[in-house]
Amino acid sequence: MSTINNNGIEIGIYTLADIGPDPLTGKTITAKQRMSEIIQAAKLADEAGLDVFGVGEHHRLDYATSSPAVVLSAIAQVTKRIKLTSTTSVLSTLDPVRLFEDFATLDLLSDGRAEILAGRGAFIESFPLFGYSTNDYDELFTEHMELLLQLNKNEKVTWSGNFRPSLRNAEISPRPIQDQIPIWIGVGGTPESAVRAGRFGVGMALAILGGDPLRFKPLVDLYRKAGMEAGHSPEVLKVGVTGHAYIAKTTQQAKDEFFPYYSNYWSYVNRGRGMGSRMSKEDFEYMASPNTALFVGSPQQIVEKVLRQHELFGHKRFLAQVDIGGLPFNKVAKNIELLATEVVPLIKKATRK
Repeated sequence: MSTINNNGIEIGIYTLADIGPDPLTGKTITAKQRMSEIIQAAKLADEAGLDVFGVGEHHRLDYATSSPAVVLSAIAQVTKRIKLTSTTSVLSTLDPVRLFEDFATLDLLSDGRAEILAGRGAFIESFPLFGYSTNDYDELFTEHMELLLQLNKNEKVTWSGNFRPSLRNAEISPRPIQDQIPIWIGVGGTPESAVRAGRFGVGMALAILGGDPLRFKPLVDLYRKAGMEAGHSPEVLKVGVTGHAYIAKTTQQAKDEFFPYYSNYWSYVNRGRGMGSRMSKEDFEYMASPNTALFVGSPQQIVEKVLRQHELFGHKRFLAQVDIGGLPFNKVAKNIELLATEVVPLIKKATRK
């Protein structure tokens, strides 16, 4: 595979597999159909030449994927070259051994294309589900990450911690095709998370869903500083950006088409968090304005937003979420096509070293 430096930043798409009603028809698709469409989207992304495809983890009936590794393994069989990552694996409540072995298996099945993006998750339903306490939120994540990094480096591991049984010369199988599976940490907006990712010497994926991206610049600086101070080389300190996106021929068309779905998406996500507010047209207009982080507009507008962020962060990867709020699959497919044919070439050209 080509290296990032010669080829500009990596660009891909990801899904959290939310299952919501289409606000225009009122119809909600089944989990089975949602899964089929995700696999189809990955196939389209691979054929269109995108670099990365991601699948998220949730444990709720309004989301279709609780096991990214299983879904990505199915995708591995119908794709050839696209990298396959979780977005994210909820590391606090996953057993790191199981997580590593699942993704090492995916690596073998995909011929070396597996990656893990670990995070703490936007919801907390996985804590009671797997017998963990939210009181241990931070400690769990840190301990599980420390173990995951050891499993990635060593065939045999001796380890002890507070939240799972000790390992004594345990064989960790299978081993991936890659020397090590690339690991990233998803960071929402706290300085502590950015510093932690830097200390661990793993990639940092910033979820930038709205507002001025400039406010994330201090996090990137903190991450790089912490990484350098911990002795990691600049090459391993990779920054990624993830965000919501919708592309159409003109910016006005993109906004008109996307608003009902975006407003719908936030109404059911916020409802799940016990908040009842609905997004107004004014809120949306602000969120989609040229200097903010929501990637909604013409191909040119998307290119400008990505490049503005690239000037701020010097990031190596951009992942767009293009299938939210009950958006019908034909529109998702059109977004993948526009991203690959009209956005990617311009961004790659501008970010090539």
